[in-house]
Amino acid sequence: MSRPLDPDALATHLSEVYLAIGPLYRKVARIVERDEPVMGMSTGVRAVLDQLRREGERTVPQMARTQDLSRQFVQRMVNDAREAGFVELAINPTHRRSRLVRLTDTGRTAIEAVTRRELDLMRRVGGELTGAELTATLRVLHHMQQALDEIDRDA
Repeated sequence: MSRPLDPDALATHLSEVYLAIGPLYRKVARIVERDEPVMGMSTGVRAVLDQLRREGERTVPQMARTQDLSRQFVQRMVNDAREAGFVELAINPTHRRSRLVRLTDTGRTAIEAVTRRELDLMRRVGGELTGAELTATLRVLHHMQQALDEIDRDA
């Protein structure tokens, strides 16, 4: 069993993780945007649709908090998704001014197609990765997210 790293070594390794995540995320997003038959679905619109698919109807502020994005950016993505017919706005019984955003049938079909395409891409990654390795990777990423959330809150 290995021991935890000293703080300097840990910081160095975590920095390498940060450096790897950005280009990897952008590469997957570019491939999906390039190859996706659903026209007009940017990465931002895709994020909105996927969140609605996973969590159900949400307000723009709720989506912005979950995605750690500005409300203005999420609102623009919702507007783009609405213009494409992917989402609709509904009355929110708990808040007069903050409408609920929900998927349309077209939006559900579109995000399911994108998700299938992404899974197909991930199947092609190959390698001899184990479930334990992927579980450890997710554990590290979630720990990093929680720690940064705490630092951000304290700032």
